[in-house]
Amino acid sequence: MPSTLSGQAPSLSSFLKTLKSKDIESSIELFVSLLQRRQIRNSRPCALATTQLLLRIVAAERTRDAQALITRIRDVGRRLVAAQPREMAVGNIVRRVLGVIREVVEADQDQSATSDTSVASPTSPAQQSNKNRPGISSTISSFSPLHHGAALPHDMLPRPMSSGDSTPFAQPQSGTDTPEQRLPAGVASPSYAGQGPAQATSLFGLFSTAQGASPAGTPPTGTQSPVTKPAARKDAFADSSKLDVKAEVIDGIKELLDELEVVDSQIAESALDHIHSNEIIMTHTSSQTVQKFLAAAARKRKFTLVHAEAFPNDHLASHATIVNGGRKNDPDSPSDDSADERWKPLTAMGITVILIPDSAVFALMSRINKVIIAPHTVLANGSLIAAAGSATIARAARAHRVPVVVLSGVYKLSPVYPFDSDELIESGDPGKVVPFCDGEFMAGVDVANPVFDHVEADLVDLYITNLGAHAPSYLYRIVADHYRVEDVDLQA
Repeated sequence: MPSTLSGQAPSLSSFLKTLKSKDIESSIELFVSLLQRRQIRNSRPCALATTQLLLRIVAAERTRDAQALITRIRDVGRRLVAAQPREMAVGNIVRRVLGVIREVVEADQDQSATSDTSVASPTSPAQQSNKNRPGISSTISSFSPLHHGAALPHDMLPRPMSSGDSTPFAQPQSGTDTPEQRLPAGVASPSYAGQGPAQATSLFGLFSTAQGASPAGTPPTGTQSPVTKPAARKDAFADSSKLDVKAEVIDGIKELLDELEVVDSQIAESALDHIHSNEIIMTHTSSQTVQKFLAAAARKRKFTLVHAEAFPNDHLASHATIVNGGRKNDPDSPSDDSADERWKPLTAMGITVILIPDSAVFALMSRINKVIIAPHTVLANGSLIAAAGSATIARAARAHRVPVVVLSGVYKLSPVYPFDSDELIESGDPGKVVPFCDGEFMAGVDVANPVFDHVEADLVDLYITNLGAHAPSYLYRIVADHYRVEDVDLQA
């Protein structure tokens, strides 16, 4: 049977080459099979492949209806996530693309609504006076006493009662320069959101509605509510079938591709702010993001690097990183055969690199100034999934009060919460721990080889992303800015 990749080894570069020549369904099935066979793995290659595939799907889609496009992307996203649930970067990119579509639709609806309200219309004198009234602050609850005060002009607010006043509100004394505040003739007194006329009331009557006034939350006749109703936005999104959103969505996906290309360089720009001279830094596994971060600091700083080898899954890559500066078939590289993606070894820049086994981490942690880790996935609560051994390093750092810094692009940040962290841990080849040639020993024991560890949020001190440095407790805000609530659960 001929190979689906025309004789090339299945990888990210070969998939991207065949993506333009195959039809959409064949490309989806090919990507699903590559994910299931783990021939495309790690966050960055999966994110690049998913983005390129969704770009091809949107460009080939014939319909211009935004709702149909969202349905199509969600269906494809479910198939990709089901193929490899532990590669959360796939689901993150799908959610980002869905958010781009929704933003395009809402931006077009807001623009059309602005143009509609800009058309002048004849108004009555009462309506003209209503326009001059101050708007109600949307940040104050309608059940708060402050809501009533926010609806009155500043010069009409009741003044505090002095000790010599016999009335609840102090009135201007006769002969003073302050004139009595009165409304023009023919204009009703201000009454917003069920507020009665400005009169002397007790504290217990603040929440009462005056007779004949509008119900609570209902503006007076002839006025317009300053708060946008959620139902109106839903109706506007339902009418998005008249919009042509394909071109703007394609531009948004291309911007996402540009973000994936420069994310490591943006993280490396802040290296000099976090790495100082004569420090001893510990890192773990071979990561392109960490190597670029350290290389950027090595141009102006002299420090010592202690590198844990991450046996048995990533120790060969760690050795190659120290000696040669990278691997020819680096899974974090978008082009496996490109020599430009190979980074220069730190030893060539005058940096002392010490390779240690994982068992020596706790013994050397008292001499370490900072720990730098690259995650596989960052979860919404601030915890992370990283290479096996990262949890041990983080706990040893906490015991010795050593700060732990995590370098991660925003595309690795997932809105998923670790309700069951054991389901997020992938198991690798047990033959790397105990060779299969030891048949008698293998038959009597169960060998577990976890590929990843779950590191709790309280073990991390700082996250450095392409948007800057953030505390773990702030990640919820980045999730809210990049993902929509309706797109978090792709199975819904």
